Amino acid sequence: MHLPRRRQPGFESDRIHEYPVHLREAIADMPAAPGVYIFHGDDERMPLYIGKSVNLRSRVLSHLRNPDEARLLRQTRRISHIRTTGEIGALLLEAQLIKRQQPLLNQKLRRNRQLCSLRLHDGVPEVVHSRDMNFATEPDLHGLFSSRQAALERLRDLADEHRLCYGALGLERLVPGRACFRAMLHRCGGLCRGDEAPQAHHQRLLDGLAHLRVACWPHPGAIGLVERDGEDLQIHVIRNWCYLGSVTEASQAAALDRVAADFDADGYRILCGPLLGGQVEIMALHAGASL
Repeated sequence: MHLPRRRQPGFESDRIHEYPVHLREAIADMPAAPGVYIFHGDDERMPLYIGKSVNLRSRVLSHLRNPDEARLLRQTRRISHIRTTGEIGALLLEAQLIKRQQPLLNQKLRRNRQLCSLRLHDGVPEVVHSRDMNFATEPDLHGLFSSRQAALERLRDLADEHRLCYGALGLERLVPGRACFRAMLHRCGGLCRGDEAPQAHHQRLLDGLAHLRVACWPHPGAIGLVERDGEDLQIHVIRNWCYLGSVTEASQAAALDRVAADFDADGYRILCGPLLGGQVEIMALHAGASL
């Protein structure tokens, strides 16, 4: 005999897959194009959720078909959207709006936290903070971390992967004349007891840090990252890996470039690969620039 699924008290599971009547107009108007969508609740000043997609209509419909998101639908009063001409524009706009509007259900990108990174000082890694320097222009930084603890944890992982000495890395205070504890476990190459040359240990440290290197901003000032969709065009104004906004004409970019542009980790993660890999169209932003 088929047994009906047990229902939780107060949970109307049969309604999960129904499109709420008051949201159907937004669904009908949603384009199958890139952009950002916003779920609004009772408080217009603080959205419930902000997302992005290369196909807005398909993505929003997927929310409405997802049983796990029934709570979001019950709280949603309307859905709005902002078109972009491409995926990068959608990614940048989503990150910017989440930090500005602090939606209730977005967790990962909600807050602009202070960042930490690793930098070698006299050959020894030290933790540095974005409040003390501009990560966009400071050379020889390795990794982007949300806290000092996270940076040191990554350094310990590197030590394990490359058999580095905790003492030489400043992670453990060595007793004069004694090797570090990990050397006795054969997890350290033995620099602390003279088994290897300092140069060999330092090279393994550099090799481990290499893939964490933070790229400096490669342009003297702001640039325009161009995305096209048929005849539609957007110029995303970027400086110091920070997204300043989008315009449709080069002459409008100067107004955005007056905005403060400190290092932005979300912008860096979105833009570093496409920009350094030559995967996007870039235009210089200066007086008289044209497309």
